[in-house]
Amino acid sequence: MLGEVLTATVTPFDADGNVDYDRYRELCGFLVDNGSDGVVVNGTTGEAPTLSDEERVELIRAALDSVGDRATVIAGTGTNSTSHSIHLTHQAHEAGAHGFLVVTPYYNKPPQRAIVEHFKAVAAASDRPVMAYNIPGRVVINIEPETMAELAEIPNVTAVKQSNADLEQARRIVELGLDLYAGDDNLVLPFVELGGKGGVCVHTHVVGPQVKELIRRFREGDVDGARQLDMELAPAYDLIGVVTGPIQIKAALNLLGHDVGGLRLPLVEASEEETAQIRSCLERLKLLEPSAV
Repeated sequence: MLGEVLTATVTPFDADGNVDYDRYRELCGFLVDNGSDGVVVNGTTGEAPTLSDEERVELIRAALDSVGDRATVIAGTGTNSTSHSIHLTHQAHEAGAHGFLVVTPYYNKPPQRAIVEHFKAVAAASDRPVMAYNIPGRVVINIEPETMAELAEIPNVTAVKQSNADLEQARRIVELGLDLYAGDDNLVLPFVELGGKGGVCVHTHVVGPQVKELIRRFREGDVDGARQLDMELAPAYDLIGVVTGPIQIKAALNLLGHDVGGLRLPLVEASEEETAQIRSCLERLKLLEPSAV
C-alpha cells in the first residue's frame, strides 16, 4: 500500500515565478510530519501542466531527498499524450519515484477501449505501482466499471484515485481488489467505509493530522468518532470549494505562513473576496485567529 493519507502537493514558486526547490523540500517535510504518509508530486495541484519536464524531475528528486526514506513519493506522469506519459514515467522511475499517478487522458476524449490501451502502455514503462486517476469533472469522461475491471488486469495498476462520488462505482473498485483512494477530500470517510485505503487529498496541506486521525478512528472501530471529526472538517471542504485549485490552497498556505508564492498562468491568485472566504474557513478550523473587525 502506498499509504493512507497522500497529499497532492502544491509547487512553490519564487518572486520571479521559478520553482523554489528548497521551499518544496521544507513543504514535503512539514506534510509528512503532519499526517501525510506520502506526497504526490506533479499533480494538478502542483500545476503540472505549466511545469517543464526538467522541473518535474527536479521536484521528484527534491521530494525524495526530503522524505523519501520515511514516506512514499508518487509522481504524476499522466498527460493526454501516451508517448509523453511514457517518457515522464521513465523519467520518474529513473529519479526513484515509488509509484505513479496517471490521469485519464483529457481533451482527446478517447473511447473506453482506448483508455485501457493508454494505461497498458504507460504502466509498461515501469514495474512500480500505478494509480489510475479517474476525474470526470476535469477530463470529461468517466472510467466505467467495466473498463476499471480491465485496468485491474494490468499487473502494476494497483490503485485508483476516484474523483467520482458514485459510491457503487467506488465499491466495485474495492471488489476488483484495487486500492481505493478518495480523489475529492469530502469522500475520504465514505470511501474508507466502503473498504477504501484513504485519500489523495489537498486539504491535508492544512488539516493533515485531523484526516489521519479520522482514518485511525474508523480503523479502530470508533465510527461515531470518525464521523464527528468528518463533520468538524466541514470548513476544510468549504475551503476547497471557494475557487479552483490550487488557487485556494496556495492562498491558505500563504495565510498560514507557508510561503509558497503565486501561480503560473492560466491560473491567477485568489481575489480579495476569495481570500476573505479562505481566511474565514481557516478561522473556523481554528488555524487562524479571527481577524479584528
